[in-house]
Amino acid sequence: MKVAIVGAGLIGHTIAHMLRETGDYDVVAFDRDQHALDKLAAQGIPTRRVDSADAAALRAAIQGFDALINALPYYLAVNVASAAKGAGVHYFDLTEDVRATSAIRAIADDADHAFMPQCGLAPGFIGIAAHELANRFTEIRDVKMRVGALPEFPTNALKYNLTWSVDGLINEYCQPCEAIRDSRTQWVQPLEGLEHFSLDGTEYEAFNTSGGLGTLCETLAGRVESLDYKSVRYPGHRNLMQFLLEDLRLSSDRDTLKTIMRRSVPATAQDVVLVFITVSGMRDGQLVQEVFTRKIFAKTVCGVPMSAIQITTAGAMCAVLDLFREQKLPQSGFVRQEQVSLRDFLANRFGQLYEGQSLDAMATV
Repeated sequence: MKVAIVGAGLIGHTIAHMLRETGDYDVVAFDRDQHALDKLAAQGIPTRRVDSADAAALRAAIQGFDALINALPYYLAVNVASAAKGAGVHYFDLTEDVRATSAIRAIADDADHAFMPQCGLAPGFIGIAAHELANRFTEIRDVKMRVGALPEFPTNALKYNLTWSVDGLINEYCQPCEAIRDSRTQWVQPLEGLEHFSLDGTEYEAFNTSGGLGTLCETLAGRVESLDYKSVRYPGHRNLMQFLLEDLRLSSDRDTLKTIMRRSVPATAQDVVLVFITVSGMRDGQLVQEVFTRKIFAKTVCGVPMSAIQITTAGAMCAVLDLFREQKLPQSGFVRQEQVSLRDFLANRFGQLYEGQSLDAMATV
């Protein structure tokens, strides 16, 4: 399968490496940043320089490919999806942006090829797992989805290090969040809904952030009383972000906030990804709850040291592409994450990266 990876940053680099190692994919990386391309070329991965903001140039560059993986920031997603449609190639991305996903869905309406956005961790894997759990109930009361990409060793006041896209991080902290409350889909505000919980003896907080639900509100509409997604952080993080975004009004000056974050908050490859899903409802006349958890740590994959967020984001994308190649997913139109079988995902060679530490449990409540 001939795959164009548009975006040669950290995650695009990781996806290219993972796919190339299998021997089943002919991978070419595209970017306008020659320095980023040089890093991939040094590892033997073919590269081509193209301005990803130029839809016509991109469309011409990807002619003849079977699939395009978009690993660029969310604000370029619609442009790249349009180029993919024009070139007649299947499209996959990692966007968490609700508006971009809606626009891509419209692009996919009459398409002969597949368009599958949100193929990362959250949205992505979290929706696959939550949907599987929800389908085990005859009546669904609550679905709670919690995900955190956290430093293993927090040292600053934010108790946070940069582990992925600053653009994506700020976007999910600023945009309205979908949820279902009292069986009705509604919008809730980011940074609200603060809650605290502990897992393995570690204290965490969680609060509303945008995009993590993917299309699950629509898929489970009319079947669930309550459904929400929250990002997990160490206690105290949310209050400081609220101070920056609301009190200092940086939500309306994102460029300044990005500059501050990049200058002041160091990146780390020593991270942990926490996945925590609870679903409660009726089964066999009894009110029960199922819990699905994973902790994935940084480790060496394919001979290369990778952070947990690299492993989970790139691993999810590669697993979904693998399943698509094996024709276990629809081959045209808009494809939702929850159309992926959790069993197939976890059995996949890339999905096995999600094994991590498991604390699955079921309890009567």
